Amino acid sequence: MTSFSPLFRFLSWIISVLFQTFKSFLIFNGLLPPPHFPLLRVPYVPLRRIIDFMDPDALVSLSFCSRKTHSVIKTQRRAPFDGRLCVSEYPRNVSFRTFQNHTRVLSVCNSSFITSKEREEMEYVRMNWMYRRVPVHNSNGNLVWYDDTKEGLETITDYVTDLFNIDVSEVCVFGDAIKMIKWVNWRQKTPLKKVVYMNWNVIPSEEMIFILKKCTTLSEISIHSEAPPNFRISKKFRRIDYLDIWHGQWVTINNLLTMDGIVIHLEKSSLTNTDLNVFMKHWLSGGCPRLKLFCAEIGSLDILQVLDGLLHNAVFVEDRRDYNCPYGHRWILWDGYDIRRADGVTATVHYQPLSTLVIAVWPEATHNYT
Repeated sequence: MTSFSPLFRFLSWIISVLFQTFKSFLIFNGLLPPPHFPLLRVPYVPLRRIIDFMDPDALVSLSFCSRKTHSVIKTQRRAPFDGRLCVSEYPRNVSFRTFQNHTRVLSVCNSSFITSKEREEMEYVRMNWMYRRVPVHNSNGNLVWYDDTKEGLETITDYVTDLFNIDVSEVCVFGDAIKMIKWVNWRQKTPLKKVVYMNWNVIPSEEMIFILKKCTTLSEISIHSEAPPNFRISKKFRRIDYLDIWHGQWVTINNLLTMDGIVIHLEKSSLTNTDLNVFMKHWLSGGCPRLKLFCAEIGSLDILQVLDGLLHNAVFVEDRRDYNCPYGHRWILWDGYDIRRADGVTATVHYQPLSTLVIAVWPEATHNYT
């Protein structure tokens, strides 16, 4: 009998392999459900690695399964997230944002928009020690909480920040920016870094002043709304690392000369070629020393007028150069005038169709978004 033992084991092994292959084929084609994975029975060291590799939206969904899963995620996750935690006022959601995309982890929608059938299919989950109805969004698996939208946004923000032990870095507001910014800064120790104002109407003057001058914790500002008629800032600009103004008609040359930023982006600017010439001379004399990228869209750009009186210190370069600077901006400089400051720092002055002036300061800097 012992002489058949090796052959018997070999045949058993072949049968086992064939069975597992056939089973995998059925699972892959949806004919059998996938096998149950006992995640919470995994030892802590590999469990921590598994949790660290999971995406934040998957972790939020997993956290609703039980108190145990919530506790494990909260205590075991150590890896840094890819991107910043952003709270958006509309559409109301909490997400992790990077340069290229954002990962939405939890959303809020008004309960009046759901149908009776959807109400029947909704499930209860525990959120902040209260049971809430949280269905899954059919298009992308994103969890959506149907409730009062204002209270809901605050609730899901509290839930995600507590689960991941992380602070909000960015807000996207569509109105009443002062209240939103103050609420975020009140609820956490780390000050808010960035605000994006997205209301397509005119932004009130008091909100503009608060964002640009009074809220000194903001180092990155993006305003997509028009300023009120005759809006002006007369005093010196505070230090703002990243300033993105989509309707920059109100920005004067005096404003520009008092800025100290890394990236300055102005669209629909009222600046003239003479103004930009003054700014170039200001930079060459040591002004705006931290500048890495400046771009301004003006009505009619003449690069020779911008460089008037500076061409003796400029070299025209026709070779293509790719420029990457902080905060994710990437430019292709097909040509441009290289101009050198007294301390040896070089900038490329480039005309970008249509009517946009780009000043790219070398060397390139790796992004400091996080």
